[in-house]
Amino acid sequence: MKKGFTFLFSVVVFTGILALIAFNPQVPILSGVAETPSQVAFAGDGPHGPHYNLNIIGVKKGKNPNMNCGQGHRIFVKLWGNTKIMLTQAPVGESFEVLDCNGTDGRAEFQLPDPFTGDPLVTGYVVYARALGTPGGWSHVTTCAVDEMGDTVCSGEYLELKREHGQPKWINATKELLTLCVDGKRVELFDESLEGYFWEYDNNGLKLAQLRFYYGYSETLFDDCR
Repeated sequence: MKKGFTFLFSVVVFTGILALIAFNPQVPILSGVAETPSQVAFAGDGPHGPHYNLNIIGVKKGKNPNMNCGQGHRIFVKLWGNTKIMLTQAPVGESFEVLDCNGTDGRAEFQLPDPFTGDPLVTGYVVYARALGTPGGWSHVTTCAVDEMGDTVCSGEYLELKREHGQPKWINATKELLTLCVDGKRVELFDESLEGYFWEYDNNGLKLAQLRFYYGYSETLFDDCR
């Protein structure tokens, strides 16, 4: 009789603990959508979850100008020197896509959804980046555009990717790749005040830069330009 009572008591207590966990706001509950970068789930060395993967590959020799990009998530750039990666806003119903994968001639093109469709400076997705490949080499990525006078304006901020020895680490590149810091003001990508948006990719021997665009996550960016 005592054994039966003890077992029943244990079940009741265990059930009560589960109920407290389920309804106690102090207990963290995981969800498929994170509201801030700090909530992005990490597995080992980087975030994980639904994402679009883009590889920017540095090569010594130029590619065929008429090469077929297919459905590849890759852009070829000069191993040494600058490449403009033109940014095109995806039409409604479309998503990320490489439109011109051959940047060895100095120009490539990448399509991506407007990251700002709601509150000002609140993104609809986040971007993480890391340097891969043989240790050595680095690159700078700067977001630029053209103003109403036809002059090129570039952000005062840039993303630096450096391949060092050891495990490559992810960097949150949302701010650097989806906004410009111009004249003390943060400008959203595809804002109508500018046009002809692009990433200026300055490569100094980096063989592989990997960008990941994570769906369902958002980040609030502050207008902290100086």
